[in-house]
Amino acid sequence: MKFGKRLKQQIEQSLPGWRDYFLSYKDLKKLVRLISSASPPLECGKAEAEFVCLLNDEIDKFNSFFMEQEEDFIIHHKELQQRIEKVMENGSEKDYKEELAKIRKDIVNFHGEMVLLMNYSNINYTGLAKILKKYDKRTGGVLRLPFIQKVLEQPFFTTDLISKLIKECENTLDSVFPPSVSSDAGTLRGEKEALALAGEGIFQNTVAALLTMQEMRRGSSTHSHFSLPPLKFPDSDILHTLQILPPIQIP
Repeated sequence: MKFGKRLKQQIEQSLPGWRDYFLSYKDLKKLVRLISSASPPLECGKAEAEFVCLLNDEIDKFNSFFMEQEEDFIIHHKELQQRIEKVMENGSEKDYKEELAKIRKDIVNFHGEMVLLMNYSNINYTGLAKILKKYDKRTGGVLRLPFIQKVLEQPFFTTDLISKLIKECENTLDSVFPPSVSSDAGTLRGEKEALALAGEGIFQNTVAALLTMQEMRRGSSTHSHFSLPPLKFPDSDILHTLQILPPIQIP
């Protein structure tokens, strides 16, 4: 699948409020075509400056959005922990079960949003690497290496904190809502359906994001130092359940 089509698919599968914050890949492609076909040096230089300016604007856009989401996730994670502590200490058995069910649903949604943010980082980095490769190939320039080195230091590319929150989220699910000991296919499908219903619409988006990240990070004959490293999520029951079976349809 061509990257432009993959990006469009990922944008459609993202949360509605996120869709304006992905890479403007079409605009960058148009500028690359303009630069490669420009004959007067002045016109070429003008288009190249516009291309670099747009790249920098895109990075600023990624960073601003990513850091805002990251801050929200930190706050939400603390709130979920406080809710769990509160329900464990107080309330009748009925209130306890009802509140825990609500918390479980919120944790599954929260986990899904964090996976989507990881995918947001991956897909936008990949798009930048691809458009810079296209630029160098068509113009004979050498913009890719220095620009990617700059990108690797950007907040939107640094996902260590999100990975840590994902792990803590999964630990909470495993400890507060322990999975069934059985691992047969019927049990796994039942667990997956329960997770899907708990997470509602975000479930399928999360599965699609996981599959996309795995595919983009999978080693191939074209692997280079510009490629993303292999995907390494924690060995958790929730991710295993999400990945082991094909997507199910949610009515």
